[in-house]
Amino acid sequence: MKDKVLKAIKQYSMLKNGDKIIVAVSGGPDSICLLHILHTLKDEFNLELIAAHVNHCLRGKEADEDEKYVEEYCKKNDIKFFSKRVDINRLAMERNLSSESAGREARYEFFHKLMKEHNADKIALAHNANDQAETVLMRIMRGTGIEGLVGIKPVRGNIFIRPLINITRDEIENYCMENNLKPRIDKTNLENIYARNKVRLELIPYIKENFNEDIVNTLNRLSQTVSTDNDYLEYISIQSFKKYCDKNCDKVIINKDAFKEHEAVITRVIRHALLSLKGSLNNFEKVHIYDIIHIQNNSTGKKVVLPENIIAQNNYGNIELYIREENKKVTLNNEYVLEVNCSKFIEELNITVTLQLLLDKRKINVKEQNYIKYFDFDKIKGEMLLRKRKDGDRFTPLGMRGSKKLKDLFIDLKIPQPERDSIPLICFGEDIAWIVGYRLSDKFKITKDTKNVLEIKIERGAF
Repeated sequence: MKDKVLKAIKQYSMLKNGDKIIVAVSGGPDSICLLHILHTLKDEFNLELIAAHVNHCLRGKEADEDEKYVEEYCKKNDIKFFSKRVDINRLAMERNLSSESAGREARYEFFHKLMKEHNADKIALAHNANDQAETVLMRIMRGTGIEGLVGIKPVRGNIFIRPLINITRDEIENYCMENNLKPRIDKTNLENIYARNKVRLELIPYIKENFNEDIVNTLNRLSQTVSTDNDYLEYISIQSFKKYCDKNCDKVIINKDAFKEHEAVITRVIRHALLSLKGSLNNFEKVHIYDIIHIQNNSTGKKVVLPENIIAQNNYGNIELYIREENKKVTLNNEYVLEVNCSKFIEELNITVTLQLLLDKRKINVKEQNYIKYFDFDKIKGEMLLRKRKDGDRFTPLGMRGSKKLKDLFIDLKIPQPERDSIPLICFGEDIAWIVGYRLSDKFKITKDTKNVLEIKIERGAF
């Protein structure tokens, strides 16, 4: 069995020489087998092992004895040991989770904490081939897609490793007997009170007896085959995400051309967009992905509310994803007089506007900054203002002679209706000189004859 574990370690590049490993150890056959095998490989890979045990406080004395068993095993084998007691039932109530989910969160929080404190490299988990088969079966029954059929990944995020992923439970139990490990047995694993236990204790034995006695390995082969295909689709979708998606701090825009891609690709692009915006895909389901595709096929302005306070909105065929926040809408209600060689903080927009007269045109860097612009100061007549749009506003874009309605320009620029009143306009007298973030006017452009240059700089926050 050790050779099979080594093969998996090398196949999936689980370990490097000198790694410090947090090993999750419950005290059961799987985790004790894992700890024992890694300990035998300690010198070969120059490993440092740290055992981590979480007492869920669910089984009273038995749970305490599990903790004591792991501690004594580690002491006997000179392995660092850390444990934590968590009242899982209480945690489940506080977080509105099932006891299984609360237990998982508590364990992973503890593992990450130890990893940070001890500057560890990996977290080793004892999932095995039977766990993989059970996971695949359960996902099939829930109607999973191809990614769900991948099941439990041997390596996740270059942190979590599963050296026993190709080892069956029978092999693990035999290994424990041969090495006189005497692991603890959690009796709740023998009760048909959880869905996974029913799959483990009833469904798989039934399939073995009536259909395929090698069902565990068969499901593992299915997982490995699907994983290869899924990896390719993921690669293609990531390239498409980079090509079609634009992300800023609180919004992801999926270009309408992305929706011309194959359904297998665009669904994954949407998943990557949601992941980049929210940090996880928790609570997002297939129906939500297709809700986004549906509104993209509708007219501009159509939107849908998704889990986790995400809004998806059609903006002229592009899909904008953003996090909904109450009272987030910003509207510019006042006009502000601007003065040369002064800075003014506009609290409504949380921006500072600075005007500076330049007597040396060599200081101008026209192309580099979106929020630093230059104007021919001698062409300016009337007050210099910052304001929002007004009915009847017209604008002469740079490079054009005639003017056009500001409303029509906003439509051409595909600026959503709700955002238009929050766009600041820099005006000289009655003329709009700069639609901030978008366009400059041709009327105040700098030429070879310009003598005095006005620099206007806009920065986020107070000065």
